[in-house]
Parts: sequence; C-alpha cells; structure tokens
Amino acid sequence: MEQVTKKKLALLTGRSCQELAQDVADLMGEELGHANVSEFANGEIHCRFSESIRGADVFIMNTHSAWEENSINDALMEHLVMVDAATRASAKRITAVIPCYGYARQDRKAAGREPITAKLVANMFKSAGADRIVSVDLHSGQIQGFFDGPVDHLTAMPVLVDYLRSIGDEDLVVVSPDAGRVKVAERYANQLGASLAIVHKRRVAGKKNEVVAKDVVGDVDGKVCVIIDDMIDTGGTIVAAAEQLAEKGARSVIAATTHAVLSGPAVDRLKNSVIEKVIVTDTLPLGPEKQFDKLVVLSVADIIARAIDAVFRDTTVSEIFGGNNLS
Repeated sequence: MEQVTKKKLALLTGRSCQELAQDVADLMGEELGHANVSEFANGEIHCRFSESIRGADVFIMNTHSAWEENSINDALMEHLVMVDAATRASAKRITAVIPCYGYARQDRKAAGREPITAKLVANMFKSAGADRIVSVDLHSGQIQGFFDGPVDHLTAMPVLVDYLRSIGDEDLVVVSPDAGRVKVAERYANQLGASLAIVHKRRVAGKKNEVVAKDVVGDVDGKVCVIIDDMIDTGGTIVAAAEQLAEKGARSVIAATTHAVLSGPAVDRLKNSVIEKVIVTDTLPLGPEKQFDKLVVLSVADIIARAIDAVFRDTTVSEIFGGNNLS
C-alpha cells in the first residue's frame, strides 16, 4: 500500500504573548489554535487543546516573561505543559517558539557554585518533547548548543535597522554598551554604513543590576549614537552608557534593543535619562505601566511568521537574514 501524506500545521500560544501570536497567525493566514490554558485553585497550570493535532507539525509559542499577575516562571512552566500536552496528543513534530528565552543570562558559571540555568531550560524542553526551538536574539550564541536538537536563532536586526535607516542621519555611530556585544554592534554598523564605538564598563561586585560605565572607545563627538543591546532590564547599562556618550559630546543618544524587560526602576530611569528614543520590539508584553513617551515598539511578527513557514516547509531559515542571524 502506498499513501501520500499531507503536512498539517498547527499554531498554538500560551498567555504571555497572545497578541504577537495572533499577529503571526494573521500574517501566515492560519487559525490560532485554542490551548485553553487555565489554573487550578492552587496555581497548577492545565491545558487542553480544542482540536486534534495528531500527526501535525505543531508550533507552540510563549515568551518567557512576567505578564499581568504572573511571573516568568509561570510563563516557562505553561510553555512546558503545552509542549508535553502536544507530545501526548501524538503531534508529529513540536517546535517551541520562544520570542524571549527565559534564564538566558545564566549561560555560564561566572562564579563558584552557580547554576547554568539556560542549559537547564533547554533540557526541560527536550524532556517535555520539543523537537526544535525557535528564538529571537538569544543573550549569547552558545545557548544554541544547549538544546539537543535544531535551534533557529532569529534576529530582530532587519526590523531595527529599517527603523534606524529612516532616521536618515549621516553622522550615525553604532555603540556597543560593553565588550561582549561588539560583534552584534559591528553587524549593525555594517548594515547601516555607520562607524562603531564601544563603552567600557564594569559591574559592581556582588550586585547583579549595578553597572559603572568607565570610558568610550571611538569618536562620538557631534554624532547621533545608537546603543545596541539584546535587552533592557533595569536600564542600568543603557543609561550609564548614554551618560558617558553625552559627556563625550554626542549630539543625541538612541537606545535600540530587542527585549524590553523593563524591570523595577527601568521606566523611570529611561524617562529621566539623556536618551531621546528607546526602540524595542514586541517579543515581550508591554503593559500600560511600561509605556512612556520615548518608547517606540516595533513588531517581529513578520520575522517569526517567515521562520515558522520555512521550518514547516523544510527550507532554510538563515536566508531570511542573509546569514546575519548567526553569532
């Protein structure tokens, strides 16, 4: 007997990125499946897919972030529960689509007796039944090797570069906020035809979110400086770098980053800083408390939709970015 099988795509989402997932579904012309995620009285997470996904190529999207009254740990556990449900529902292939990968900053041991939690997260997704991971702008490239399966590392660079080009200023300088982001900043500089500068910084010993910017390497006098980073958490790094650039004569300072975590004092810091614009993407939910006048939010829905389509059709993902998604 010979049978020609037809591939079926199923797109599902958790609760932390419903708007982004709906935008992705609309761009792909697909229906967003209903996961029916709920919680028991004690906080345990439960889901049950409304439609059969037996034999389907399933893409389960959830961003690892706090939202409303829920924590990043709720988002992560919810994602794992949904992957496990798909495994037990006989999905043919399961791809975990993670716009912002949780615990990505814990990617190495910086001191004794510390965990490498980014690897633990990868292990959990593999154990739950994920065959593949799709994520946007991982904190470091080596996280791709933590998962025992294919990882498609997307980048928001095309979206951010298009916006920065629209500024139309010839005196543009791309600034790396520290030595670790120089490669990424250099790729942005090449795309924009801009020069490159680096802010030398050090972290305060024993304090996770305190940063001291020390000096600037490169000519920023009279220039429009664009600080490129993967995320803004408390805003300490970006604001310290911006102050150094202003002291060195920068005409204006713009921050461009993929993940707008905006924890604790971040919004107030950014509001009161010398930064003129804070350009971010929608990989994370941005509630009313995180909105402010300087904030510009761009969408990565098209990038994620194209990547999902490429994975489903078994074509190359890196061609979407011309190879610039590889760290």
